[in-house]
Amino acid sequence: MAAEPPSTGLAATRSSRATRWSAHALLVVMAILWLAPLAWMVVTSLKPADQAASASLRLLPDPASSTVSQIVENYSGVWNDEAVQFPIYLRNTLIVAILSVAGMTLSSAMVAYGFARIPFRGRGPFFALTLATMMIPFPVIMGPLYVLFGHLGWIGSLKPLWVPAWFGGAFNIFLLRQFYMGLPKELDEAARLDGCSHWGIFWRIIVPLSRPALAVVALFHFIYVWNDFLAPMIFLTHRDDFTLALGLQMYQSKSGNTPWNLLMAAGTMVVAPVVVLFFLAQRSFVRGIAAGGGRE
Repeated sequence: MAAEPPSTGLAATRSSRATRWSAHALLVVMAILWLAPLAWMVVTSLKPADQAASASLRLLPDPASSTVSQIVENYSGVWNDEAVQFPIYLRNTLIVAILSVAGMTLSSAMVAYGFARIPFRGRGPFFALTLATMMIPFPVIMGPLYVLFGHLGWIGSLKPLWVPAWFGGAFNIFLLRQFYMGLPKELDEAARLDGCSHWGIFWRIIVPLSRPALAVVALFHFIYVWNDFLAPMIFLTHRDDFTLALGLQMYQSKSGNTPWNLLMAAGTMVVAPVVVLFFLAQRSFVRGIAAGGGRE
């Protein structure tokens, strides 16, 4: 068989490099477009009120006016504002996020274990029905939920924001089920020979092996709860129970004029914990997503 001409191999290598560089350039452009609003928010939070409300498109603040004291004044103004009580809203959001993440992760893992490792009649239809609930948008069920929570006396409290998470989520159940189905069934058989029940197998074997997937579920739900605006707006009635999302909205109508520098400072303070958490859990996040595809 004739050898490939050197010119053909060189052309293929050049074409591969060009394709790779084109893909990298496209990713860089997309990253810049995605990061531009965040960069604008951070920079605006460093400006005085007159520069933040200016119609000019100047990105960087004026060094003569945007001093360290101005930056501290913007962020301390948000933290110590008596009208928009940021520390209280942060406390409420953390309470809801911690309880919701704990409930969603535990309940979804238990349901996913049942669908993946316990054979029972109707398992397929029940799983399909669970997945079908993902097609129901929240505005469709928020009316019935409001009536239900009203009968329970939960309207005006934080319970409607975290109690439903203890009943699992369809997407998280699907993700964990796919991960569990990729684990060897021999682990269950060996554990049963040692006298483990289903709960023992789940808690002692499956949970330790599924930490990356559980980290993905926890991170996804934490971001969802942290940024949730519609549910707190519907179920919360007292300002002392507001979350950070409602607190940010209050800045837009504060005193009839939006303090853009304070609004951007508050937005930066709200976004920062999510960004830091993502970078800290990035390795587990990528491993969990890669393993979550599983296999049937």
